[in-house]
Amino acid sequence: MSSATNPVIIQSDRSVLLEVHNPLYEEARDTLAIFAELEKSPEYIHTYRITPLSLWNAASSGVSVADVLNGLERYSKFPLPDSVRTEIQQLMGRYGLVKLVREDNKLFLTAEDPLIILEIVRHKEVKPLLGDDDRNDDSQSSSTRAEINPEARGQLKQLLMKLFYPVEDLAGYMAGTPLPMAWRTDNSESEPFALRSYQQEAVATFHQQGSVHGGSGVLVLPCGAGKTVIGMGVMMELQCETLILTTNTSAVKQWLRELTDKTTLDISQIGEYTGGKKEICPVTVATYQILTHRSRVDGNFSHFHVFNEKNWGLIIYDEVHLLPAPVFRATADLQAKRRLGLTATLVREDGKEDEVFTLIGPKKMDVPWKILESQGWIATAECMEWRIPMSKARRMDYALAEEKEKFRLAAENPLKSDKVSELIERHRDDLVLVIGQYVRQLEMLACELDAPLITGKTPQRERDRLYEEFRSGRLRRLVVSKVANFAIDLPDANVAIQVSGTFGSRQEEAQRLGRILRPKQGESKAYFYSLVTKDTKEQEFAMHRQLFLTEQGYAYKIMIEENLE
Repeated sequence: MSSATNPVIIQSDRSVLLEVHNPLYEEARDTLAIFAELEKSPEYIHTYRITPLSLWNAASSGVSVADVLNGLERYSKFPLPDSVRTEIQQLMGRYGLVKLVREDNKLFLTAEDPLIILEIVRHKEVKPLLGDDDRNDDSQSSSTRAEINPEARGQLKQLLMKLFYPVEDLAGYMAGTPLPMAWRTDNSESEPFALRSYQQEAVATFHQQGSVHGGSGVLVLPCGAGKTVIGMGVMMELQCETLILTTNTSAVKQWLRELTDKTTLDISQIGEYTGGKKEICPVTVATYQILTHRSRVDGNFSHFHVFNEKNWGLIIYDEVHLLPAPVFRATADLQAKRRLGLTATLVREDGKEDEVFTLIGPKKMDVPWKILESQGWIATAECMEWRIPMSKARRMDYALAEEKEKFRLAAENPLKSDKVSELIERHRDDLVLVIGQYVRQLEMLACELDAPLITGKTPQRERDRLYEEFRSGRLRRLVVSKVANFAIDLPDANVAIQVSGTFGSRQEEAQRLGRILRPKQGESKAYFYSLVTKDTKEQEFAMHRQLFLTEQGYAYKIMIEENLE
């Protein structure tokens, strides 16, 4: 019940304020994360917001209205506003009011209330999506179902989401072409490869024993938690031909290595579909980039045929928070396929989280990073932000610059290089990644540090060679642009120095921290440093980036470098 000593204040606009320095802070934070979104995280008060999508994701995972209301009341200082209570009840109550079901190979939209069906079928954008039997017949006001065109399954779900009728999709999926596979048994071991407990839980949560409630959705787990292995675990359950989509060629190579190393699939059964190779096999790993390629801006996508090349039983969307808009369109037509999204954060910079919900599926599992850290599955991380001054001359340039130039001037502050050198010296025995946004800045740092540089222009073969040298320990420092944000397996890196980033990108913060969180031998500790120029636009954006760290339960220290002039 409400108490003045509790850490939460709930306001009538569905915003929730959380006191950081309260003994119940961590408990309240973990409860809020189930059904609310973090918006701001300054030092003393964090702001969450309860949104329709956050409530529908919770509802799809089995969280009840009572669970949400009890969680809020347990940690609130003051009584829950009646308007908030009512909105939570109504919003969560809308999930599942409308269901998609399959009967006799036909798809039907159903609702217990016939007026809901009547309202939907009379909507001008819904009419073209109905099946032949219902396209022109909206006079049956007592009907509790309407047939829909199977090819419109995704479009209908998108449209009904906008009409505040999030659909519970119980129509099931095509089995796909069977493909027997098993975990490989190492010659020196008597037992085959085994999933960790939380990985087993993730697979089971997605699959749900093949019931209509399983088969589509998103699993949110930390970088380093083995999302690739979880994807293969789902493949083991389904035993079918699979299309795997990921962010870049390096990530494709990682999937190919893991599939070859850990499963009984023959190398002839695994194909690569990238700019360099065009193989279609029972398991095909492709990049988003190749699928969205077209010869001219208004032309057709040259490689979309991959989606229909085989009778896929499963499509895996790796780093689903980066799914390009054209692939969303393709996914709208693939609703009869099982769809698994894997990501470390569901935050999308384009705001299309609702399309992930409707077209890939609801969030099925969200494992906090700190939980796996406490269990030793990922490294313990120390996060620190260094605020660096600018020289007097650069401050003048900054003051006179156009608004759009200010961020870059701050991000490329030359005085950051001294702090980079100091941190490199402090961690001279560690494996260090220096990560940034601007190539000119990275070229200067690579020269000063006598370290190789990887950018978008680095040939794939050279990237692979440098990554391998870094993995082996022969190379202890590597300077990388944003190409290293995504799906690169550098398990022994334990220090990341971020010298510049993409404005206030929370998803980028997640990926960069994830580069260093693979479990290590011995101490298993990682260090994440972010260098920002103080009293500038960059510092403002850094506060937004830190939302991700706060969401995951990381405390970060702020250190201020004194002016040298």
